[in-house]
Amino acid sequence: MRARLSDIAQQAEVSEATVSRVLNDRPGVAPETRQAVLTALDVLGYERPARLRKRSAGLVGLVVPELDNPIFPAFAQVIESTLAQSGFTPVLCTQTAGGVTEDEYVEMLLDRQVSGIVFVSGLHADTAANHDRYRALLARPLPVVMINGYVPGIGAPFVSCDDREAAELAVAHLVALGHRRIGLITGPDRFVPVQRKVAAWRSAMTRLAGVAEADLGPLAELSLFGVEGGEAAAGRLLDRGVTGVVCGSDLMALGAIRAARQRGLDVPDGLSVVGYDDSPLMAFTDPPLTTMRQPVTAMAVAAVRALVDEINGHGAPHSEYLFRPELVVRGSTAVAPSSARLSYARSA
Repeated sequence: MRARLSDIAQQAEVSEATVSRVLNDRPGVAPETRQAVLTALDVLGYERPARLRKRSAGLVGLVVPELDNPIFPAFAQVIESTLAQSGFTPVLCTQTAGGVTEDEYVEMLLDRQVSGIVFVSGLHADTAANHDRYRALLARPLPVVMINGYVPGIGAPFVSCDDREAAELAVAHLVALGHRRIGLITGPDRFVPVQRKVAAWRSAMTRLAGVAEADLGPLAELSLFGVEGGEAAAGRLLDRGVTGVVCGSDLMALGAIRAARQRGLDVPDGLSVVGYDDSPLMAFTDPPLTTMRQPVTAMAVAAVRALVDEINGHGAPHSEYLFRPELVVRGSTAVAPSSARLSYARSA
């Protein structure tokens, strides 16, 4: 036992006497020192004494879409870690096609008496969904926070990446490279993030690329989220002569690259592609993907802090917090083909 105390003390950088006081749950130890000792226990693989195990402030539900898109596990990882640091135990609920629905997960979480729920890209982002489900939760009352999506009139904090800014920056990047026929590939238009991207893309195309509003229709393709949806949409846009595409997700961007290669086009020389998310491993695709990075860590931490404040009775303002995306330039965008630049110069 003494050897173990010594190992723990060394790991936590405290005295063995301090380790003993923590393990015996005695007073006189600063909270940060106590946490350092408990963390040392975990790191060294020792089991916490029974009296110290039940320190959770409560359960918090985390409802996310399917994990096929790597951006959702990225959000889940940061949210779970931040909840744990705040003393809460996360309960992860992931959805799959034909599997457990969001409402069914919520019922399970309520049965477990969770202290709150974080929704990531849930039905709150779908304008066709009935949002009374969230009003019912708030009426219980149960604190909730929603990420990437917005519902007017819902008294809860919303945390979103600024989709309008993302579309604007993506178009500006391609215009600076000489592109003018810039297509948009994104998901169904019933989703709030999609609506915002489409509106900003249309505005940027008229202001920055000089394309008439009436000519924008054929340059936008709304498809299924995912690689296959991006591939199908890109194929149609390539038939219409686009030289660059702005995509609603990194997976859709990978589909666009596949479509270009199937037609014998090189990326980026034949087609420039901009993704959205900066999901893990996008720096290692072929070519490395230029994309709009969601500030996942900042958004996730803000969401958890807002929820914990709500749980503790210090409610955060019930509004939407917009986080600025970052353009990450890699290898999937390049100067527009000379023929496209010459064509634009003549028309100008």
